[in-house]
Amino acid sequence: MELVSDISLIRGEEELFDRTAHLFVAATDIACAADDLYTWALSRPSLTRQGERLLSGKRVRKLYRPGVLLNEQTAQHLHHLSGLGAQIRIGTEEINETILLDERVAIMAGDEGKEVRSYSVISRPELVQGILSLFETAWLAAATLETFDARFADIRRETPQILEFLTTGCKDDKAAKSLGMGVRTYQRRVSELLVALGVTSRLQVDARARELGLL
Repeated sequence: MELVSDISLIRGEEELFDRTAHLFVAATDIACAADDLYTWALSRPSLTRQGERLLSGKRVRKLYRPGVLLNEQTAQHLHHLSGLGAQIRIGTEEINETILLDERVAIMAGDEGKEVRSYSVISRPELVQGILSLFETAWLAAATLETFDARFADIRRETPQILEFLTTGCKDDKAAKSLGMGVRTYQRRVSELLVALGVTSRLQVDARARELGLL
């Protein structure tokens, strides 16, 4: 871990949680923003028990992008965490992947494109407050898990077929006919799926869907 005043640079998830585990245990207020469940290891369904221990007696808020609801397993995981008391919201805007602990420490994820992802642990008060302000703005603009998921059910049900059509280059009129809907309705569903995946074009769908375990 490289120390730069009150900002620490950590490389890799293993070192991150080795160095910060005590902060999570001690924190009573945890706020987390991420594109999906794989930015922060403790959010993963495979580590549910460990994550559940961190929820006990704490205020926990989790903000995600819609892509987390496209996978049935991760959607169920979020509903499970919600049932345990975590507040979960879904936002469609870009977010800084961040964890805030007791409004005193911020952990920010670096570029995921690198072989080993880096994380910045920040305790400088003015920086933490600025990051907290961004989180609060995104939190207020997002919808609750239950509200968002209620209108997301159709998209999740149709996602496997639409992904197959998009990745195989199937024409819109043929894909729409296969799904029993009009072309405009199909194109609207595709647009909604692109937003959920967090991509801006159909060319990006294959790679992003594989990152989320949808293909």
